[in-house]
Order: sequence, then C-alpha cells, then structure tokens
Amino acid sequence: MMNVSNLKIDFKKTNSKQNLKKNEVNVLFLDNFKEIKFKPMWLNNEIEKFLTYNSKARKIKQPYLFETQFGLFLIIPILKKSNNYSSDIENQGGLIFDKISTDFYNNINFYIDDELYSSNLLRGFCLKSYKFENYKSSTNNSKTKTILVFSQNYSKIKSSFQFDLNLVKGVNFARDLVWKPANILNPKSFAEECKKLKKFGVKVQILNESNLKKIGMTSLLAVGQGSKQESHVVVMEWSGGNKNEKPLTFIGKGVCFDSGGLSLKPSKSMEDMKWDMGGAATVSGLMEAIASNKIKKNVVGIIGLVENMPDGNAQRPGDVIKSFSGKTIEVLNTDAEGRLVLADLLSWAEKNIKPAFMIDLATLTGAMIVSLGKVRAGLFSNNKNLTKIIEVSGEKTGDKVWSMPLDTEYDKMINTEIADMKNIGGMGAGSITAACFLQRHVENTPWAHLDIAGVTWLSNSTKTSPSGASGWGVKLLFDLTRNFDYKI
Repeated sequence: MMNVSNLKIDFKKTNSKQNLKKNEVNVLFLDNFKEIKFKPMWLNNEIEKFLTYNSKARKIKQPYLFETQFGLFLIIPILKKSNNYSSDIENQGGLIFDKISTDFYNNINFYIDDELYSSNLLRGFCLKSYKFENYKSSTNNSKTKTILVFSQNYSKIKSSFQFDLNLVKGVNFARDLVWKPANILNPKSFAEECKKLKKFGVKVQILNESNLKKIGMTSLLAVGQGSKQESHVVVMEWSGGNKNEKPLTFIGKGVCFDSGGLSLKPSKSMEDMKWDMGGAATVSGLMEAIASNKIKKNVVGIIGLVENMPDGNAQRPGDVIKSFSGKTIEVLNTDAEGRLVLADLLSWAEKNIKPAFMIDLATLTGAMIVSLGKVRAGLFSNNKNLTKIIEVSGEKTGDKVWSMPLDTEYDKMINTEIADMKNIGGMGAGSITAACFLQRHVENTPWAHLDIAGVTWLSNSTKTSPSGASGWGVKLLFDLTRNFDYKI
C-alpha cells in the first residue's frame, strides 16, 4: 500500500468478481474507436453497451461520470499522442481527481494495463489531491480515499509508479514548506526541516551565522542583520554519479519573511511574504525527489535562509557592503534583498563546488509577475545550451519558462559611482537588472536564473495543483537532472 496526501493506493491483478457498491467509482478507459479498452472480466455486455452508447452520444472528450443502476462509472477518453504526451496525461489525472474529490467517493478502482499511461495519470491524480494540513482546531479532515489499480501486469505498473510517487512527494514537500507561516518556518526551523532528507541518503550541512562570518558571506548576512532570527545556509549533497562527474548545483532564495526591511513594504504586499522562500522550497523538494529515486547524478542543493526585518541594526538604504566575491554593493533599496542572498551563494558555489552548471531559483521581482503573470517563470542565462535544456524540460513537465534578455545596456543600469554595483536599476526592466546583478557574481560557470515570483503561489487551482503553494520547478529540474548528458 502506498500513501500520499489522503490517498491509499494499491495494485492488484484483475479478477472476475466485482461488487458494484454505491460509493465505489470504477474508472474505465475509452479508446479512439469509442470502445472500452482494458476491459475487466466482470464487465458484461449490458453494462458495456450502456457505457459505450452513452459515451458516443455525449461525444465525451473529458472524464465523464455515469451514475447508473449498475453502479458508478468514470469514463476516460484515452488521449492521442502529442509532443507533451506525458504532461497531457498528467493533466488528465488531475481532472479525474476533480471529478471524484468529494468525500462521497471513497473507493476508486482503475482498470488499466498501460504502464506509461497509468504512471503519468496517477501522478497527476496525486498532485491534484494535495491538501496542506492546516492549523485549524477543527478535526473535520477529508476522508481517506482508497485507490485500487487493477491490471494484468500490476507489478510492473506498481514499480513504475513508485518512481512517480517519489517525485510527487518531493513536490509536496516543497508545497508544505511554502504554506508554513513565518512564525513557524524561520531560518532555523527551515534548516531543521532539511535534516529530514538524511533518511534518503542526502548529506546535509548547516552553516550558522558564526560559520558564515568566517566564510565571508557578508552580503547574505546583511539582509538578516535586522532580525532576531539567525541566518543560515544549508548545503545538501547527493552523490549518485561517478566521482569524477561535476555536480549539478541548484541554489534557492530562502527569505522566510520579507518585510522589505527599512524600505518597508505596504501592508497589502507584506501579507504574502511568508512564501518569499519559494526558491529554497523548490530546491529542498528537488533533493528529496532525486535522492528517493536514487538518480545517478551528483547533485548539490544550496539554500540561503534569512529574515528581512527592520530594526536599529538593519541595513540602511545607502549602505555599501562587500559580497563573498569581493565586489562591493551599494544597497539603495533594502527590499531588493533576495539578490544579495543569491550573490554570495553563487560565488561560493562556483569557487567551492566547481559545478557543471548552476541554476538559481527565487521569488525575486514583482516585475516578473507583471511580465509573465502566473503561467511561466522568467529564464535568464549566460549559456544557450543550458537555456535550451531548461526550456525543453519546462514544456515537457508543464513547469514552463520564457527566456528573457541580458543585454549589456541593461547591465549598465546597475552601475554606480560609489561601489562596483547597486542593488536596483532604476525605473523599468526590474527583473532583467536583478538578473544582471546575479550574473556579475558568476565568472565562467554555465548559469541560469529562474524568477519564480509569479508561479510559486497560485490564486486559482490548475489542472494538477490546488490553489496556494504550487511546488513549481521540482518536476522541471528533476527531469533536467535525470536526463542531463553533460554536453553544455
């Protein structure tokens, strides 16, 4: 029995006996000829004729629930192959969950023999079933649903789905972290959450402020100096590849709460800032998915955990600070703090990890929401090959991106007389100048920056995600890691 969210999933061989219970849904698949495929042995002519006739009459193209005298039947049209076939099936799985999400439907029986189709479908079903275990005093939780998958080759389907289930759990770990409020998830407690990854074989190193001062991460520390919460950096290592292979490195912004510092945000903008650590959450969820599936790559995840608060010790607009790279920064806006965190992490990772590539993720700029809304993340990179593989994995998994420019004209906008650079670029192109700032802290390593400000938190549900924390990026980077061939 496999467990995820409020689902219990098991796999069994199709049998000839079947009791059609009132609240039990039998999921059957319709092929392109409008005939039932993967027929269970108990399906008699009367039921089959009723379902096929009514399916044709209604010209169904989406999952359709028939409530009949014989029982409950959910008819699923099998999708035609496309460029994004896996993602399309996953989306269909999410739609199936929507159809039977009420507590009335406690037992769901799938009848399917296609290994690829079933894994993708169940992945989408499980992703959409996610619900954050909230802090309400009421105990009226959703009932557990029992999902049975009947198949002639059930053992292969079960083994295949275990891989996808581990990915789902990685996405859900990221979602859980984003949902948690800042009084519960602070830099220290976030670091403690990362220790859970040790059970999957991930090496977890936690650096506190004393360690960070010795290392010289002064730009990161400047962000958190106005908070009572101590800043931390967590380094997570998975050694699944050959010893001589350079690690793939993912870096996440983890501002556990962003008040804006002395450049204080308006109250309406501040109430959402518990999820300003979305990049760090994605990296953490990715490390779980990679390790639990024992991916044969060397992977390092690095997250910078801080809290940006105003007090007498907070950094001031106009301060000049030095980053780990040795470059100086004029801080004109303390609310442009995420780039100060990432700057040190990028420079440190390039020097100490010597990675094959670096990809950072951050809820970095509101300007990205203006540009791309809630559909795609902004992609910036110094390497065309890295850009391409991110785009391919994005389209394949549904975590879509859009490539943005890094022209030198934009880079000049962060020049300043008093330091090597300033942390804002003035009016316009806010997402681009933020990315240019990060690029100045990368020397020769292939690097990409994903601005996930618009996709980390959803106001409305999608086909495979409820509203709220989306877990965006875990699927994309998992696919990229799994298929990376070191040709870059």
